[in-house]
Amino acid sequence: MEEQVGRIGMNTGISRRGFIKSCSVAAAALGLSEAMIPQLLEAAESAQRPTVIWLHFQECTGCTESLLRGSHPDIGRLILDIISLDYHETIMVPSGHQAEKSLHDSVEKNKGKFILVVEGAIPTANNGEYCKIAGRTAMDILADIGPKAAAVISLGTCASFGGVQAAAPNPTGAKGVQELLSGVPIINLPGCPPNPITFLGTVLHYLTFKRLPNTDDMGRPLFAYGRLIHDHCERRAHFDEGRFVEEFGDYGHRNGYCLYKVGCKGPETFSNCPAARFNDVDVWPVSVGHGCIGCTEPNFWDSMAPFYERLPNVTIPATGISTGVDKAGKVILGVAAAGAAIHGAVGIAKSKLKCCKDKA
Repeated sequence: MEEQVGRIGMNTGISRRGFIKSCSVAAAALGLSEAMIPQLLEAAESAQRPTVIWLHFQECTGCTESLLRGSHPDIGRLILDIISLDYHETIMVPSGHQAEKSLHDSVEKNKGKFILVVEGAIPTANNGEYCKIAGRTAMDILADIGPKAAAVISLGTCASFGGVQAAAPNPTGAKGVQELLSGVPIINLPGCPPNPITFLGTVLHYLTFKRLPNTDDMGRPLFAYGRLIHDHCERRAHFDEGRFVEEFGDYGHRNGYCLYKVGCKGPETFSNCPAARFNDVDVWPVSVGHGCIGCTEPNFWDSMAPFYERLPNVTIPATGISTGVDKAGKVILGVAAAGAAIHGAVGIAKSKLKCCKDKA
């Protein structure tokens, strides 16, 4: 029988093998060395699991749905072994007055110590009347609970920047968390939806180093949003050689050419999508033939539309490498580094699994 995670393993069936793999993948995503994995494991296995309160506002629940289908970690491992999820409308048992009591009690008991996750934009027009929970507007709930948190994670593009609700003409006055809340550390994890690995990496970084990861000027963690999709896309070589899909279904499309001419927004989108695939599925939109739509960027519903037309300010190279030796070298090194990180995570996980088997 596999060695179980000590605190709850025999009751939940959560194996140490899967747990180590989750931490290994998170370490690779964070850009940490193999030597840091024991420290991540120690933080994740601590008996002092951080309290998490998860608020849903103006959204489609897609971010939660993505997390529920995650494998690194799976939802059971996340809420039973890494965090203490005290309030989450989608998966919690209580409802109505009981749910509101759970929220109130957890906030008061853990004031200044809990992590607040916000999913969804906050409508502000007409005093916020377009989103109400238990008779209170999303604006009021955020203003009440937000300042009491130790840190806030804005999960998804809606919570980060307003999302589709904030697209012109934005009739509900939808805004992201950072526009309405101050005085507490806030980190944005945009995406429609964001990758569960990015969420896990952020949480483990906070548990291990007692602070949120370093971010760019938009509040996005650099480990996940520090590079353009274009710079580590597997189709980049075709771009540099001037080989493009001219229309969906043509020869270039069938043979994996660059999707820029049919609207791919990778040249202006920062995300780790090419390197960190969703939920053990070894594909992403660009790899299966659909261009990036720029969903991790602010106001992408307006700035990136029309989604099937090319961006206007990208220089298309002539046939043959024309990006310059230095730039091409950086691209090659970047792709190699991304590949090494993922292969490193797999190698680390395999070595840890072998160690577990030997001990079993």
